[in-house]
Amino acid sequence: MSHEAHEPETPHLDFEGTTPYEDYVKADVLTHLQHTLSDDPGEMVFLVTTQVMELWFTVIVHEWETAAQALREDDVPTAVDALKRSRRELEALNASWRPLSGLTPAQFNSYRGALGEGSGFQSAMYRRMEFLLGDKSASMLVPHRGAPRVHAELEKALHEPSLYDEVLRFLARRGHPVPEEVLGRDVSLRYEPSAGVEAVWTAVYAGDERDEVARLGEALTDVAELVWRWRNDHLTATRRAMGAKTGTGGSAGVAWLEKRAGKSVFPELWTARSHV
Repeated sequence: MSHEAHEPETPHLDFEGTTPYEDYVKADVLTHLQHTLSDDPGEMVFLVTTQVMELWFTVIVHEWETAAQALREDDVPTAVDALKRSRRELEALNASWRPLSGLTPAQFNSYRGALGEGSGFQSAMYRRMEFLLGDKSASMLVPHRGAPRVHAELEKALHEPSLYDEVLRFLARRGHPVPEEVLGRDVSLRYEPSAGVEAVWTAVYAGDERDEVARLGEALTDVAELVWRWRNDHLTATRRAMGAKTGTGGSAGVAWLEKRAGKSVFPELWTARSHV
């Protein structure tokens, strides 16, 4: 038997066009989308981090739309799997604040002017996330009137049931007494808490924790908690970088973010716990 050492096999290096990796990932496109507008070296990390957040928004929207479709088909396992994946993705999204979390006002001001009137609240994909959570507002379509495709996608999302609407419709089909006024509400409006829905979740949590509806409730609660953490991390990073000054794009800055951070996602899932 030969004990001669063998060199590891060399991977295929010669391709007629671009590499299969490039064809699939489009890395060359992604890594050439960064066009800084100031001379400050810190602007690059701000720009890339923001772009990474947009990619995570896109994945999470996909997961929540998958969950909503599964619930329309009464397929709870597929919905829960999508929600669990989105939990891990939300954790990665929230970690995106770390490169920006220590910004001082002087560091942020060094390239803040490059943003002009740009602001995160103008993100169409983040708006689709909020719409899926039930936080609907027709006025949030206005900034996108100049982008027909984006505007049409947001308008469609505005008039479709949110993920939570699909959850409540599923519960009603399972025999839970979800109030008719909730089931028949105008889904283009912001979801408002309902005492009847709170009673439904109270009954679910007072029952068998192994029941798939209870597991669905916990998967939704995980999502809600991480969205709350996202909002608070955003608030903290903004407060540290600019204090209480007016935000970019003319927003109220910290005051607006404080209001957002105080809102619960899927509210009855939280209030029902006081009655179990």
